[in-house]
Amino acid sequence: MLYFTLILCFFFSMFLTPLVKNLAIALGAIDRPNERKVHERLIPRMGGAAIFASFIAGILILRPESPYLLPFMLGAAIIFFVGIMDDLKELSPKAKLAGQLAAALVIVFFGDLKIEYINMPFGGQWNLGLFSIPLTVFWIIGVTNSINLIDGLDGLASGVSSIAFIVMAVMAFMMGDAYVYAVSLLLLVCTLGFLVHNFHPASIFLGDTGSLFLGFMISILSLMGFKNLTFISLIVPILILGVPISDTLFAIIRRITNREPISSADKFHLHHRLLHYGFSHRQSVLMIYLFACIFGIMGIMVSRSDFHGLNVFLLITILLIEFFAEKIEWAGKRFKPIIKTMDLLFPSLKNKS
Repeated sequence: MLYFTLILCFFFSMFLTPLVKNLAIALGAIDRPNERKVHERLIPRMGGAAIFASFIAGILILRPESPYLLPFMLGAAIIFFVGIMDDLKELSPKAKLAGQLAAALVIVFFGDLKIEYINMPFGGQWNLGLFSIPLTVFWIIGVTNSINLIDGLDGLASGVSSIAFIVMAVMAFMMGDAYVYAVSLLLLVCTLGFLVHNFHPASIFLGDTGSLFLGFMISILSLMGFKNLTFISLIVPILILGVPISDTLFAIIRRITNREPISSADKFHLHHRLLHYGFSHRQSVLMIYLFACIFGIMGIMVSRSDFHGLNVFLLITILLIEFFAEKIEWAGKRFKPIIKTMDLLFPSLKNKS
């Protein structure tokens, strides 16, 4: 039944997307080119409606049993409504944040889904207490917006989300979590059906309808699959979402160092930097897909390993990401702690360059 439903939802999403495209045009949900966007023509957005509708159809067919299902769907409906309103009327950042906060609180209080404690790697347990609620809300809102932030090239956010769903389905299968496994695969096929129309050259964009919905789904599934297990459980979803989380983190650093509002837009996201260094639109997207796959494989490897050497592995990974970010000015032109340190320690290398 599961695999038949997956096939059905893939084709439903693929055939529904052109209808959503026509609806978006009729409603005026059009993405117009400007100085910070890559596309040069009018393209309808709100494509996430096809993913959402296909997903709901799959849930109604499968009827998966879980105490989280009702709050899960209620939170998703709130996020979907926020995305639709933003695609139609362009909500203010505060209004969007309020909607995301409402959806997150539904999950925390109505769904009783919280990160309550973390088992530390060398023994002992960190009970979060009152911090469990703000940490869980911060995770949901942070991941939701991280997918929204990387939605800058054709097929980028939908492709990276698809990779995350694949990795989470693999993890859920290994952990024997049938619910997360089924929902991850369902979201995967609905997103892939849309990606047929969204890959470069795209005929329709996700819009906030899609990027917020996908980010929200990823944040909730990661909580369901990895909460209250071990210290690794905190690391694994971060690795799986390495690309969007890194892009969000470096965007925050850029805006702080440039003394700009956190919500301001710029052209220093990862996809912008790759385009700046001469990669084509499609090459940039495929390269970020590769990065997402590498992060996902690392997440699976970390989850299956013991703690021997894990701290060293993670430290080296963080340093390599930071060095790469500084070389391409991903964190902006000012924030280069590793390169500046190397210049002080090895001035001869600076002179040669």
